[in-house]
Amino acid sequence: MAANVCIPVFEGPFDVLLQLVTDHKLDVYDIPIAEVVDRFVAEMSARRPLELHVATEFLVIAAILVEMKSRKLLPGPDAVDPDDELCGFEARDRLLARLLELQAYAAASDAFAVLMEHAARSVPRTAGLEAPFRELAPDLLADVSPADVAAAFARATTPRPVPVVDLLHVMVEPVTVSEALAELADRLPGMGQSTFRLLTAECTTRMQVIVRFLALLELCKQGRITIDQGQTFGDLQVRWLGDARDLAPVGTVVPTEEYDG
Repeated sequence: MAANVCIPVFEGPFDVLLQLVTDHKLDVYDIPIAEVVDRFVAEMSARRPLELHVATEFLVIAAILVEMKSRKLLPGPDAVDPDDELCGFEARDRLLARLLELQAYAAASDAFAVLMEHAARSVPRTAGLEAPFRELAPDLLADVSPADVAAAFARATTPRPVPVVDLLHVMVEPVTVSEALAELADRLPGMGQSTFRLLTAECTTRMQVIVRFLALLELCKQGRITIDQGQTFGDLQVRWLGDARDLAPVGTVVPTEEYDG
């Protein structure tokens, strides 16, 4: 929460007071700095706990007002425009930000220096194999010629072929339910009653059997046939009831796979 100031010429947040002064809407001569500081100290004393960011913001704004008022009160060769003063403050803030960045880089370099100092205390093991075991170590480059090294490099740097998925073995047989529906509606009236096994005897793929079954379900839903199964895992008995109803339009194309029996 920003600090408020209450003086005869202004009442409100302290940063708004500075904005009014810089916009030439309020004369810095009319601001009693001492009274403002006293009221701010009284207000901050009433706040518990102390809000450090509010206090520091007040100190910065109060310092700017004191500097602006002192420059106007003290004699000088030329009058200083408040906008020029603010430009100087911005340059000072940028310089301060760069100094903080340099300080952060210096701290990071100090941290790296400490890490390098700790790493320097580590000593690698320089001792090799003991004398009895030196002759037992295999020679990794035995019987390896420069041509072998060049061939190994060529194999390692040769781009690998892009894997290709071969789909030639996948056979797609478009079988529509509407075609099977029309065929069954043409066959069943002459047969009267039949079985599902007999109606699918000429099917050679699994999807053809599935499509025939879907077509029978559609005819049963339309009330044109009845399907009955006398016993568990028995043959499905299909009986034709009549073709009083029109065939519903069915045009679904079903992807197939081979029927293995």
